Amino acid sequence: MSRRFTAGAVATATTLAFLVAAPASSVTAAPASVTEYTVVAEDGVSADTAIAAIQAAGGTVVSRTDSVGLYQVTSDRSDFASRVTAAESLIGASEKKPIGWAPKKKLDRVEQENLLAAAKAKANKPNQGNKKAGMDPLDDKLWGLEMMRVDKARSKEAGDRRVTVGILDTGLDASNPDLAPNFSWSLSRNFAPDIPEIDGPCEVASCLDPIGTDDDGHGTHVAGTIGAAANGTGVSGVAPNVTLVGLKGGQDSGYFFLDPVVNALVHAADVGIDVVNMSFYVDPWAYNCLNNPADSAEEQASQRATIRAMHRALDYAHYRGVTLVGALGNNNEDLGAPRTDTSSPNYGGTPRPRPIDNSSCWDLPIEGPHVIGVSSLGPSGKKSDFSNYGTEQISVAAPGGWFRDGFGTPSFRTDANMILSSYPKKILQAEGSVDADGNIVAGYEESVFKDCTASGECGYYTYLQGTSMAAPHASGVAALIVSKFGKRDFGRGGLTLDPNKVENHLYRTAAEHACPTPRLQQYRNEGRDETYDAYCAGGENFNGFYGYGIVDAYAAVTTPLQPWKRP
Repeated sequence: MSRRFTAGAVATATTLAFLVAAPASSVTAAPASVTEYTVVAEDGVSADTAIAAIQAAGGTVVSRTDSVGLYQVTSDRSDFASRVTAAESLIGASEKKPIGWAPKKKLDRVEQENLLAAAKAKANKPNQGNKKAGMDPLDDKLWGLEMMRVDKARSKEAGDRRVTVGILDTGLDASNPDLAPNFSWSLSRNFAPDIPEIDGPCEVASCLDPIGTDDDGHGTHVAGTIGAAANGTGVSGVAPNVTLVGLKGGQDSGYFFLDPVVNALVHAADVGIDVVNMSFYVDPWAYNCLNNPADSAEEQASQRATIRAMHRALDYAHYRGVTLVGALGNNNEDLGAPRTDTSSPNYGGTPRPRPIDNSSCWDLPIEGPHVIGVSSLGPSGKKSDFSNYGTEQISVAAPGGWFRDGFGTPSFRTDANMILSSYPKKILQAEGSVDADGNIVAGYEESVFKDCTASGECGYYTYLQGTSMAAPHASGVAALIVSKFGKRDFGRGGLTLDPNKVENHLYRTAAEHACPTPRLQQYRNEGRDETYDAYCAGGENFNGFYGYGIVDAYAAVTTPLQPWKRP
């Protein structure tokens, strides 16, 4: 992920943006003395009752998502949040607290480790796999496709145009010739207006970036792994014939707030999207807790509201046919035994040590209901040192890249150990790897690639690593499962398949992988200290590093679908 995209990349923010129920054009900017909040109603409370309680507390509802009891509110009362907490029909309010302008793009310590490395290897020679017939020019660098047997699966099932995959992320650069053929302009939406304090000046007057753009790059990279077209240029995705839907729920700066994420999930459910990829965590708390004593009463209420709203949104999407896939995170942590959180809040407050009680704290969305959790592997098949793990939350493992893989071989600390995918030219230019004329800058030839069509349309590609990169590999296979076994949806068109069946089939067909020996993996050779030590619990059929196994595209499309019964 980007910034913090711990769910795959690395960085997000707080909980306020505009809701799906009200178009951005209908929302007027609030005076400087007015503060914005996200308010969540208690279970079973009607919209009328919730709005009345908000008004009684001194707030004005700007927009609303009744299906999950979520409201965007403005108020000029300094005690508004405490009044909301005291109201019986409301859970809590999250305040938007700017902390100053942040650069639009900061290199992520995990995802772009190759660019941050102080001693980067000189001989960055990509892995030279065998070129597969019918695949694209840069596919010989996509070791992940071979690990998951996507090359073999493609002759059986390459995806169906009627299957839709939502990229709930920072946007999607639809100008890339690998993404343009599969992009749905009609279904895509932007739910995250720019916040100048963190995203920099708005590019357009409305602060709502146009559909088909990505001012961070993370979403474009995720989209390419899932569904880049097999069209003779650039790379091809796991499911190159499916339809890609941009669900912009992340800020340009890489923060993901509650409102945009919830509204993106509601939209995905309402329009019949089949799979949604979520490579992020909801800011500003790495873990949202019910009653963490390290937090104030208002912060506790805000986190309880986030927990409730995310559970409702994930339930809403799941029960309307959306298969939900999430990145397990990049904090090299057993999610069943979390360490003290020192990173939160990462927006609107001062980070501080927060002991995390596993029974009352959640990393969202990955620890929410119905989410398929994906860990990251390097080319060797080892768990990436940064990847979260643990039997409590893991579902499957997938290629996510690992810059430091291959210790003792020429591939150690090389870009080719990471995941190559599509990326916006303007972001590469801002990072200095592509010049103003669109040419690769000297020294970046092995980490950034440019490939052009016969008509002169050029796409750009770069390496990232993270569980953010692993999740889209699993999302692509989930899309292949829907393509192969889905039934026609007469209500909304397209194909549909019960998410429970998709999940069960993904697990059944994953390639089982036992824990390594010794089970306690240390990464001293790779330059990591004891905080990266990871113990793999479980057996071959299910364990904390690999879950049910490594996702296997070929097995997924050639193994008959079994009936699934609700437990």
